[in-house]
Amino acid sequence: MLNLNFHPAGRHFLQIPGPSPVPDRILRAISYPTIDHRGPEFGALGLKVLDGIKTIFKTEHPVVIYPASGTGAWEAALSNTLSPGDTVLMFETGHFATLWKKMAENLGIRPEFLGLPGVEGWRHGVQADMIEARLRADAAHAIKAVCVVHNETSTGVTSDIAAVRRAIDAAGHPALLLVDTISGLASADYCHDEWGVDVTVSGSQKGLMLPPGISFNAVSPRAIEASRSARLPRSFWGWNEIIEMNRTGYWPYTPSTNLLYGLSEALDMILEEGLDNVFARHQRLAEACRRAVRAWGLEIQCADPSVYSPVLTGVMMPDGVDADVVRRHIYERFNMSLGAGLGKVKGRMFRIGHLGDCNDLTLMATLAGCEMGLKISGVPVAASGTVAAMEYLAAHTVPLSLQAAA
Repeated sequence: MLNLNFHPAGRHFLQIPGPSPVPDRILRAISYPTIDHRGPEFGALGLKVLDGIKTIFKTEHPVVIYPASGTGAWEAALSNTLSPGDTVLMFETGHFATLWKKMAENLGIRPEFLGLPGVEGWRHGVQADMIEARLRADAAHAIKAVCVVHNETSTGVTSDIAAVRRAIDAAGHPALLLVDTISGLASADYCHDEWGVDVTVSGSQKGLMLPPGISFNAVSPRAIEASRSARLPRSFWGWNEIIEMNRTGYWPYTPSTNLLYGLSEALDMILEEGLDNVFARHQRLAEACRRAVRAWGLEIQCADPSVYSPVLTGVMMPDGVDADVVRRHIYERFNMSLGAGLGKVKGRMFRIGHLGDCNDLTLMATLAGCEMGLKISGVPVAASGTVAAMEYLAAHTVPLSLQAAA
Protein backbone atom coordinates (compact mmCIF):
# COMPACT_ATOMS: atom_id res chain seq x y z
CA MET A 1 0.00 0.00 0.00
CA LEU A 2 1.29 3.46 -0.90
CA ASN A 3 2.55 5.40 2.13
CA LEU A 4 1.21 8.93 1.70
CA ASN A 5 3.11 10.08 4.79
CA PHE A 6 6.50 9.17 3.30
CA HIS A 7 8.71 12.27 3.68
CA PRO A 8 12.43 11.40 3.48
CA ALA A 9 15.07 13.95 4.43
CA GLY A 10 15.90 16.57 1.85
CA ARG A 11 13.91 17.63 -1.21
CA HIS A 12 12.62 15.19 -3.76
CA PHE A 13 14.57 15.51 -7.00
CA LEU A 14 11.92 15.96 -9.68
CA GLN A 15 14.02 15.48 -12.82
CA ILE A 16 11.27 14.49 -15.21
CA PRO A 17 10.82 16.75 -18.26
CA GLY A 18 7.75 18.35 -16.72
CA PRO A 19 6.09 19.17 -14.52
CA SER A 20 9.34 20.82 -13.52
CA PRO A 21 10.23 21.95 -9.97
CA VAL A 22 8.37 25.10 -8.90
CA PRO A 23 10.71 27.72 -7.36
CA ASP A 24 9.91 28.96 -3.87
CA ARG A 25 9.47 32.48 -5.25
CA ILE A 26 6.62 31.28 -7.46
CA LEU A 27 5.09 29.13 -4.71
CA ARG A 28 4.96 32.20 -2.47
CA ALA A 29 3.22 34.18 -5.20
CA ILE A 30 0.62 31.44 -5.70
CA SER A 31 -0.11 31.56 -1.95
CA TYR A 32 -1.36 35.18 -2.08
CA PRO A 33 -5.01 35.61 -1.03
CA THR A 34 -7.45 35.04 -3.87
CA ILE A 35 -9.02 38.26 -5.15
CA ASP A 36 -12.23 39.12 -6.99
CA HIS A 37 -11.74 38.14 -10.63
CA ARG A 38 -14.06 41.01 -11.61
CA GLY A 39 -12.32 43.62 -9.46
CA PRO A 40 -9.79 46.29 -10.48
CA GLU A 41 -6.75 44.54 -8.98
CA PHE A 42 -7.43 41.46 -11.07
CA GLY A 43 -7.76 43.57 -14.24
CA ALA A 44 -4.27 44.96 -13.62
CA LEU A 45 -2.90 41.43 -13.07
CA GLY A 46 -4.60 40.19 -16.23
CA LEU A 47 -3.19 42.97 -18.38
CA LYS A 48 0.31 42.35 -16.99
CA VAL A 49 0.40 38.61 -17.72
CA LEU A 50 -1.33 38.93 -21.11
CA ASP A 51 1.29 41.45 -22.20
CA GLY A 52 4.24 39.63 -20.62
CA ILE A 53 3.46 36.24 -22.12
CA LYS A 54 3.66 37.77 -25.63
CA THR A 55 7.35 38.43 -24.96
CA ILE A 56 7.94 34.74 -24.24
CA PHE A 57 6.19 33.63 -27.44
CA LYS A 58 7.86 36.49 -29.35
CA THR A 59 4.58 37.69 -30.78
CA GLU A 60 2.69 40.95 -31.14
CA HIS A 61 -0.61 39.11 -31.52
CA PRO A 62 -3.02 37.71 -28.88
CA VAL A 63 -2.08 34.88 -26.56
CA VAL A 64 -5.15 33.13 -25.16
CA ILE A 65 -4.68 31.77 -21.62
CA TYR A 66 -6.85 28.85 -20.51
CA PRO A 67 -7.36 27.39 -17.01
CA ALA A 68 -6.50 23.96 -18.44
CA SER A 69 -3.66 21.58 -19.22
CA GLY A 70 -1.74 21.57 -22.47
CA THR A 71 -4.11 18.91 -23.77
CA GLY A 72 -6.90 21.48 -23.57
CA ALA A 73 -4.83 23.93 -25.61
CA TRP A 74 -4.31 21.19 -28.23
CA GLU A 75 -8.08 20.90 -28.56
CA ALA A 76 -8.50 24.67 -28.65
CA ALA A 77 -6.00 24.99 -31.51
CA LEU A 78 -7.87 22.39 -33.57
CA SER A 79 -11.44 23.35 -32.71
CA ASN A 80 -10.96 27.06 -33.41
CA THR A 81 -9.44 26.60 -36.87
CA LEU A 82 -10.95 23.46 -38.42
CA SER A 83 -14.24 21.89 -39.48
CA PRO A 84 -15.52 18.30 -39.30
CA GLY A 85 -13.91 16.14 -41.98
CA ASP A 86 -10.99 18.50 -42.63
CA THR A 87 -7.68 16.89 -43.54
CA VAL A 88 -4.59 17.88 -41.55
CA LEU A 89 -0.98 16.83 -42.06
CA MET A 90 0.79 15.75 -38.87
CA PHE A 91 4.35 14.53 -38.39
CA GLU A 92 5.26 11.63 -36.10
CA THR A 93 8.21 12.58 -33.91
CA GLY A 94 7.17 10.75 -30.76
CA HIS A 95 4.47 9.96 -28.24
CA PHE A 96 2.97 13.44 -27.98
CA ALA A 97 2.71 13.92 -31.73
CA THR A 98 0.85 10.61 -31.72
CA LEU A 99 -1.53 11.73 -28.96
CA TRP A 100 -2.31 14.96 -30.83
CA LYS A 101 -3.16 12.85 -33.89
CA LYS A 102 -5.52 10.70 -31.81
CA MET A 103 -7.24 13.83 -30.52
CA ALA A 104 -7.73 15.05 -34.08
CA GLU A 105 -9.37 11.75 -34.98
CA ASN A 106 -11.64 11.96 -31.94
CA LEU A 107 -12.75 15.44 -33.03
CA GLY A 108 -13.78 14.22 -36.47
CA ILE A 109 -10.71 15.55 -38.28
CA ARG A 110 -8.84 13.39 -40.78
CA PRO A 111 -5.12 13.40 -39.96
CA GLU A 112 -2.45 12.15 -42.34
CA PHE A 113 0.56 10.98 -40.35
CA LEU A 114 3.94 11.43 -42.00
CA GLY A 115 7.14 10.17 -40.45
CA LEU A 116 10.25 8.05 -40.68
CA PRO A 117 9.61 4.32 -40.21
CA GLY A 118 9.56 2.47 -36.90
CA VAL A 119 11.34 3.41 -33.71
CA GLU A 120 14.02 5.18 -35.76
CA GLY A 121 11.47 7.85 -36.59
CA TRP A 122 11.33 8.73 -32.90
CA ARG A 123 15.05 9.59 -32.94
CA HIS A 124 14.81 12.43 -35.45
CA GLY A 125 12.98 15.72 -35.87
CA VAL A 126 10.34 16.83 -38.34
CA GLN A 127 11.49 16.30 -41.92
CA ALA A 128 10.47 19.51 -43.67
CA ASP A 129 11.22 18.08 -47.12
CA MET A 130 8.62 15.36 -46.61
CA ILE A 131 6.04 17.99 -45.66
CA GLU A 132 6.89 20.07 -48.72
CA ALA A 133 6.59 17.06 -51.04
CA ARG A 134 3.19 16.10 -49.62
CA LEU A 135 1.87 19.66 -49.88
CA ARG A 136 3.08 19.97 -53.48
CA ALA A 137 1.06 16.85 -54.29
CA ASP A 138 -2.05 18.40 -52.74
CA ALA A 139 -3.05 20.45 -55.79
CA ALA A 140 -6.64 20.79 -54.55
CA HIS A 141 -5.45 22.20 -51.19
CA ALA A 142 -7.48 19.63 -49.27
CA ILE A 143 -4.99 19.82 -46.39
CA LYS A 144 -6.12 22.65 -44.11
CA ALA A 145 -3.34 22.61 -41.53
CA VAL A 146 0.12 21.23 -40.78
CA CYS A 147 0.54 20.19 -37.12
CA VAL A 148 4.00 19.55 -35.66
CA VAL A 149 5.63 19.28 -32.25
CA HIS A 150 8.50 21.68 -31.60
CA ASN A 151 10.12 19.97 -28.60
CA GLU A 152 9.04 16.31 -28.44
CA THR A 153 9.03 15.59 -24.70
CA SER A 154 9.06 11.83 -25.19
CA THR A 155 12.29 11.73 -27.18
CA GLY A 156 14.44 14.81 -26.56
CA VAL A 157 14.21 16.13 -30.13
CA THR A 158 13.69 19.84 -30.96
CA SER A 159 12.49 20.28 -34.54
CA ASP A 160 13.23 23.20 -36.87
CA ILE A 161 9.92 25.05 -37.08
CA ALA A 162 11.26 27.78 -39.37
CA ALA A 163 12.13 25.01 -41.88
CA VAL A 164 8.54 23.75 -41.75
CA ARG A 165 7.25 27.24 -42.55
CA ARG A 166 9.71 27.49 -45.45
CA ALA A 167 8.47 24.12 -46.73
CA ILE A 168 4.83 25.25 -46.66
CA ASP A 169 5.72 28.47 -48.45
CA ALA A 170 7.89 26.68 -51.02
CA ALA A 171 4.95 24.42 -51.85
CA GLY A 172 2.76 27.48 -52.34
CA HIS A 173 0.21 25.93 -50.01
CA PRO A 174 -2.33 27.86 -47.87
CA ALA A 175 -2.35 25.38 -44.96
CA LEU A 176 -2.21 26.83 -41.46
CA LEU A 177 0.81 25.96 -39.30
CA LEU A 178 -0.07 24.68 -35.82
CA VAL A 179 2.81 23.98 -33.41
CA ASP A 180 3.01 22.34 -29.98
CA THR A 181 5.80 23.85 -27.89
CA ILE A 182 4.40 22.73 -24.54
CA SER A 183 7.81 21.61 -23.29
CA GLY A 184 9.88 24.03 -25.36
CA LEU A 185 8.50 27.41 -24.36
CA ALA A 186 10.84 29.47 -22.13
CA SER A 187 13.55 26.80 -22.40
CA ALA A 188 14.30 26.71 -26.13
CA ASP A 189 14.17 29.71 -28.41
CA TYR A 190 10.76 30.09 -30.04
CA CYS A 191 9.61 32.80 -32.47
CA HIS A 192 5.86 32.64 -33.13
CA ASP A 193 5.73 35.67 -35.44
CA GLU A 194 9.10 35.36 -37.17
CA TRP A 195 8.57 31.67 -37.97
CA GLY A 196 5.11 32.30 -39.39
CA VAL A 197 3.25 30.06 -36.97
CA ASP A 198 -0.53 30.41 -36.94
CA VAL A 199 -1.32 28.72 -33.62
CA THR A 200 1.24 27.87 -30.96
CA VAL A 201 0.20 25.59 -28.11
CA SER A 202 1.97 25.60 -24.75
CA GLY A 203 1.53 24.95 -21.04
CA SER A 204 2.61 26.26 -17.66
CA GLN A 205 4.39 23.28 -16.11
CA LYS A 206 7.65 23.17 -18.08
CA GLY A 207 9.95 26.12 -18.78
CA LEU A 208 7.55 28.56 -17.14
CA MET A 209 8.18 26.68 -13.85
CA LEU A 210 4.53 26.69 -12.72
CA PRO A 211 2.32 23.83 -11.58
CA PRO A 212 0.09 22.31 -14.27
CA GLY A 213 -3.16 24.15 -14.84
CA ILE A 214 -2.56 26.95 -17.35
CA SER A 215 -2.26 26.53 -21.12
CA PHE A 216 -1.90 28.85 -24.07
CA ASN A 217 -2.81 29.47 -27.70
CA ALA A 218 -0.71 32.15 -29.40
CA VAL A 219 -2.72 33.06 -32.49
CA SER A 220 -1.94 34.81 -35.76
CA PRO A 221 -4.34 37.05 -37.71
CA ARG A 222 -4.70 34.19 -40.25
CA ALA A 223 -5.74 31.83 -37.46
CA ILE A 224 -8.30 34.31 -36.15
CA GLU A 225 -9.69 34.70 -39.67
CA ALA A 226 -9.90 30.91 -40.03
CA SER A 227 -11.79 30.68 -36.73
CA ARG A 228 -14.63 32.74 -38.19
CA SER A 229 -15.54 29.95 -40.64
CA ALA A 230 -14.39 26.90 -38.64
CA ARG A 231 -17.30 24.61 -37.78
CA LEU A 232 -15.96 22.30 -35.08
CA PRO A 233 -18.04 22.86 -31.93
CA ARG A 234 -16.44 25.04 -29.30
CA SER A 235 -17.64 27.07 -26.37
CA PHE A 236 -15.16 27.06 -23.51
CA TRP A 237 -12.28 27.03 -26.03
CA GLY A 238 -13.65 29.77 -28.31
CA TRP A 239 -11.14 32.55 -28.94
CA ASN A 240 -13.38 35.45 -29.87
CA GLU A 241 -15.06 36.13 -26.54
CA ILE A 242 -11.84 35.52 -24.59
CA ILE A 243 -9.76 37.85 -26.75
CA GLU A 244 -12.42 40.55 -26.52
CA MET A 245 -12.62 40.43 -22.71
CA ASN A 246 -8.81 40.16 -22.44
CA ARG A 247 -8.58 43.71 -23.80
CA THR A 248 -9.40 44.95 -20.29
CA GLY A 249 -7.60 42.14 -18.43
CA TYR A 250 -10.58 39.90 -17.73
CA TRP A 251 -11.94 36.51 -18.83
CA PRO A 252 -15.48 35.43 -19.76
CA TYR A 253 -15.36 32.77 -17.06
CA THR A 254 -13.55 32.22 -13.77
CA PRO A 255 -9.79 32.18 -14.44
CA SER A 256 -7.16 30.41 -12.35
CA THR A 257 -6.40 33.47 -10.22
CA ASN A 258 -3.64 32.06 -8.04
CA LEU A 259 -1.85 30.41 -10.94
CA LEU A 260 -1.93 33.78 -12.71
CA TYR A 261 -0.13 35.23 -9.66
CA GLY A 262 2.46 32.52 -10.25
CA LEU A 263 2.62 33.29 -13.96
CA SER A 264 3.24 36.95 -13.19
CA GLU A 265 6.15 35.98 -10.93
CA ALA A 266 7.51 33.48 -13.47
CA LEU A 267 7.51 36.14 -16.18
CA ASP A 268 9.40 38.49 -13.85
CA MET A 269 12.00 35.80 -13.13
CA ILE A 270 12.53 34.90 -16.79
CA LEU A 271 12.73 38.47 -18.00
CA GLU A 272 15.05 39.46 -15.13
CA GLU A 273 17.44 36.72 -16.21
CA GLY A 274 16.90 37.61 -19.87
CA LEU A 275 15.46 35.25 -22.46
CA ASP A 276 18.79 34.80 -24.26
CA ASN A 277 20.48 33.94 -20.95
CA VAL A 278 17.71 31.45 -20.15
CA PHE A 279 18.22 29.72 -23.50
CA ALA A 280 22.02 29.70 -23.10
CA ARG A 281 21.70 28.18 -19.62
CA HIS A 282 19.53 25.37 -20.93
CA GLN A 283 21.90 24.67 -23.84
CA ARG A 284 24.89 24.55 -21.50
CA LEU A 285 23.28 22.19 -19.01
CA ALA A 286 21.99 19.99 -21.83
CA GLU A 287 25.47 19.64 -23.33
CA ALA A 288 26.89 18.70 -19.93
CA CYS A 289 24.19 16.05 -19.55
CA ARG A 290 24.90 14.60 -22.99
CA ARG A 291 28.62 14.40 -22.19
CA ALA A 292 27.75 12.39 -19.12
CA VAL A 293 25.64 9.95 -21.15
CA ARG A 294 28.43 9.48 -23.70
CA ALA A 295 30.97 8.90 -20.91
CA TRP A 296 28.75 6.17 -19.51
CA GLY A 297 28.94 4.52 -22.91
CA LEU A 298 25.20 4.83 -23.52
CA GLU A 299 23.29 6.12 -26.53
CA ILE A 300 21.31 9.35 -26.59
CA GLN A 301 17.74 8.82 -27.80
CA CYS A 302 17.97 11.71 -30.27
CA ALA A 303 20.19 10.43 -33.11
CA ASP A 304 20.68 13.81 -34.81
CA PRO A 305 22.96 16.23 -32.92
CA SER A 306 21.54 19.19 -34.87
CA VAL A 307 18.18 18.78 -33.10
CA TYR A 308 19.29 17.85 -29.57
CA SER A 309 16.81 19.23 -27.06
CA PRO A 310 17.99 21.73 -24.42
CA VAL A 311 15.03 20.62 -22.28
CA LEU A 312 15.69 16.93 -21.69
CA THR A 313 17.99 14.09 -22.66
CA GLY A 314 16.73 10.60 -23.46
CA VAL A 315 19.10 7.84 -22.31
CA MET A 316 18.91 4.51 -24.17
CA MET A 317 19.55 1.32 -22.21
CA PRO A 318 21.63 -1.60 -23.50
CA ASP A 319 19.74 -4.58 -24.89
CA GLY A 320 18.23 -6.67 -22.11
CA VAL A 321 18.07 -3.81 -19.57
CA ASP A 322 14.64 -2.57 -18.50
CA ALA A 323 14.87 1.20 -18.13
CA ASP A 324 11.87 1.22 -15.79
CA VAL A 325 13.71 -1.06 -13.37
CA VAL A 326 16.65 1.35 -13.39
CA ARG A 327 14.29 4.26 -12.77
CA ARG A 328 12.68 2.43 -9.87
CA HIS A 329 16.05 1.75 -8.24
CA ILE A 330 16.98 5.42 -8.56
CA TYR A 331 13.66 6.53 -7.08
CA GLU A 332 13.79 4.10 -4.16
CA ARG A 333 17.45 4.71 -3.27
CA PHE A 334 17.86 8.42 -4.02
CA ASN A 335 14.35 9.94 -3.95
CA MET A 336 14.71 11.11 -7.55
CA SER A 337 12.13 10.85 -10.33
CA LEU A 338 13.20 10.43 -13.96
CA GLY A 339 10.95 10.39 -17.01
CA ALA A 340 9.80 7.02 -18.33
CA GLY A 341 10.06 5.88 -21.91
CA LEU A 342 6.67 6.28 -23.59
CA GLY A 343 4.92 4.47 -26.42
CA LYS A 344 7.34 2.75 -28.79
CA VAL A 345 10.31 3.27 -26.47
CA LYS A 346 8.68 2.19 -23.19
CA GLY A 347 11.20 0.29 -21.08
CA ARG A 348 14.01 1.06 -23.52
CA MET A 349 15.06 4.49 -22.24
CA PHE A 350 14.63 7.01 -19.44
CA ARG A 351 14.53 10.79 -19.68
CA ILE A 352 16.52 13.33 -17.68
CA GLY A 353 14.84 16.73 -17.39
CA HIS A 354 17.15 19.76 -17.14
CA LEU A 355 14.68 22.58 -17.61
CA GLY A 356 13.20 25.49 -15.77
CA ASP A 357 14.61 26.14 -12.29
CA CYS A 358 17.81 24.15 -12.90
CA ASN A 359 21.47 25.06 -12.37
CA ASP A 360 24.89 23.39 -12.27
CA LEU A 361 24.49 21.77 -8.87
CA THR A 362 20.98 20.56 -9.67
CA LEU A 363 22.31 18.82 -12.77
CA MET A 364 25.38 17.41 -11.01
CA ALA A 365 23.26 15.88 -8.25
CA THR A 366 20.93 14.44 -10.88
CA LEU A 367 23.77 12.86 -12.84
CA ALA A 368 25.34 11.48 -9.67
CA GLY A 369 22.02 9.82 -8.81
CA CYS A 370 21.74 8.40 -12.32
CA GLU A 371 25.31 7.08 -12.26
CA MET A 372 24.86 5.38 -8.89
CA GLY A 373 21.53 3.98 -10.03
CA LEU A 374 23.01 2.55 -13.22
CA LYS A 375 25.72 0.78 -11.22
CA ILE A 376 23.24 -0.54 -8.66
CA SER A 377 21.13 -1.88 -11.55
CA GLY A 378 24.09 -3.69 -13.07
CA VAL A 379 24.30 -1.50 -16.17
CA PRO A 380 27.90 -1.41 -17.47
CA VAL A 381 29.29 2.13 -17.17
CA ALA A 382 32.36 2.87 -19.29
CA ALA A 383 33.52 5.93 -17.35
CA SER A 384 32.23 8.51 -14.92
CA GLY A 385 29.62 10.68 -16.58
CA THR A 386 29.54 12.83 -13.48
CA VAL A 387 33.20 13.72 -13.95
CA ALA A 388 32.70 14.38 -17.67
CA ALA A 389 29.85 16.78 -16.97
CA MET A 390 31.76 18.47 -14.16
CA GLU A 391 34.75 19.07 -16.42
CA TYR A 392 32.55 20.57 -19.13
CA LEU A 393 30.75 22.91 -16.72
CA ALA A 394 34.04 24.01 -15.14
CA ALA A 395 35.48 24.80 -18.57
CA HIS A 396 32.36 26.72 -19.62
CA THR A 397 31.65 28.86 -16.59
CA VAL A 398 28.94 31.52 -16.52
CA PRO A 399 28.85 34.49 -14.11
CA LEU A 400 26.36 33.91 -11.32
CA SER A 401 24.49 37.06 -12.37
CA LEU A 402 23.58 35.35 -15.64
CA GLN A 403 22.40 32.10 -14.09
CA ALA A 404 18.89 31.27 -12.93
CA ALA A 405 17.09 33.85 -10.81
CA ALA A 406 16.54 32.61 -7.29
